[in-house]
Amino acid sequence: MVFLINWLVSALAVAIVSYLLPGVSVEGAFAALVTALVLGLANAFIRPILLLLTLPLTLLTLGLFALVINAFMVMLTAAVVPGFVVAGFWWALLFSLVLTLVNWALSSLIP
Repeated sequence: MVFLINWLVSALAVAIVSYLLPGVSVEGAFAALVTALVLGLANAFIRPILLLLTLPLTLLTLGLFALVINAFMVMLTAAVVPGFVVAGFWWALLFSLVLTLVNWALSSLIP
């Protein structure tokens, strides 16, 4: 049940952020649900491997390279999910930052 609630909150956050940013678009609720699912799976399985492989670069940039990896995860999700379009790298980076904030705000409202 908790997984379902977190998934719906993430999908709502994806829909809100895509409404706020003109460089990102989501075509409908189903695309937002699939985007939240694929982004969550990519962050759970692919992101840790990339962080481990780029650990020296991440340490050298004091952790800022992790933002590049987040943007890459968003662009990978946009390549896989039909109906989710990101205009470019900078929009993906901004999307990942704003999505984190909106997801945190929405999750804090749920007991």
